[in-house]
Amino acid sequence: MDPLVEAAIRALDNACAPYSGFRVGAALEDAQGRIWTGCNIENATLGLTLCAERVALCKALSEGARRFRRLAVVAASPVLTPPCGACRQLLWEYAGDLEIVLADGVRATESLRLRDLLPRAFDASHLRR
Repeated sequence: MDPLVEAAIRALDNACAPYSGFRVGAALEDAQGRIWTGCNIENATLGLTLCAERVALCKALSEGARRFRRLAVVAASPVLTPPCGACRQLLWEYAGDLEIVLADGVRATESLRLRDLLPRAFDASHLRR
């Protein structure tokens, strides 16, 4: 099995999803081959919930990583689960058109590019005059 997917599966074990029960693990590989993991962390308001993908990204950014290769997302669901819209936006801005690997933790996987999940993305280039 892909080590990135394995790392996402391990991160899934730490998910804090007492309200939805929808647990997610993510693993982000930087340009140096380091793997940064994250899990979703819910709270009672749900609006302040942190997604696994954003946790992994923020951990990497806070430690100085700036270039990324791939992201694996594993959900405790029989359906392959892509990043939500908020995660797609932050990933686009900080990681660019990286490869996204969706996995169910057992055998099913799908690999696609972030540009396919977020066509015509809004980024800093739209703010320049």
